[in-house]
Amino acid sequence: MQIFNFDEQLIPLDEWIQTAVDWVVLNYRDFFQVIKVPVELSLEGLEWLFATLPPFVVILLFAIAAWRYAGKRVTVFTVLSFLLVGYLGLWDDTMTTLAMVICSVVFCAIVGIPLGIMSGRSDRFEMFLRPFLDAMQTTPAFVYLIPVVMLFSIGTVSGILATIVFALPPIIRLTSLGIRQVHPELVEAALAFGATPWQVLRKVQFPLAMPSVMAGLNQTIMMALSMVVIAALIGAGGLGNPVVQGLNTLEIGLATIGGLSIVLLAMVLDRITQGMSHK
Repeated sequence: MQIFNFDEQLIPLDEWIQTAVDWVVLNYRDFFQVIKVPVELSLEGLEWLFATLPPFVVILLFAIAAWRYAGKRVTVFTVLSFLLVGYLGLWDDTMTTLAMVICSVVFCAIVGIPLGIMSGRSDRFEMFLRPFLDAMQTTPAFVYLIPVVMLFSIGTVSGILATIVFALPPIIRLTSLGIRQVHPELVEAALAFGATPWQVLRKVQFPLAMPSVMAGLNQTIMMALSMVVIAALIGAGGLGNPVVQGLNTLEIGLATIGGLSIVLLAMVLDRITQGMSHK
């Protein structure tokens, strides 16, 4: 039957999308350049901070955080990991990656936690948001790079913006889950004692949902780190550069130390944030 003839493309969806993106770039590029200003300023501030601080101060700060939230073993692992990264000659790249991750996670939290709260308190909003979150989580990461480069040009800021889109869904979903898991009787008791909806959220629902929120933050950090190498393909700095360079020149040693540094940084951040959620 003619209706099942798949030899030719009958729906030129790719051309429609290309036309739409070209129109957006032509008419709203200045608007998107304004959007990236706060991200750019935040990144520059963090990069300056980590570049200014002596390495032993950075190691000491992370060691204190690990001691406070995760215990002695994680503290020793944190110190040894940062020392190894430094001795591998990747300290500057690691600090750039750390600045990128912190910047992207902060903006993910600013956007994701309020959306997660709204989703947790409204079934209608949750149903509206779910398809977008599904698309954001299942779309291949490389697909994000094309419109980001067209709208924001290449560079580290564009890599962070792509990372924000990629890493945003977990914190929204787990914040929503945490709000929904608060026992209804606790909410009813607070309302019965005269609490306003805002007070119920601030003093009952959100504190009880905090472990789930922290789990979402942890997953957002891990996903942000997973984008480091991909973001390097559009000019983002950090630990993705040695991996991409090693891939291009087939230098397995260079790619290995870059990947090892990413893994160590991810493990340090994962253990500390998990400890924070338990506390």
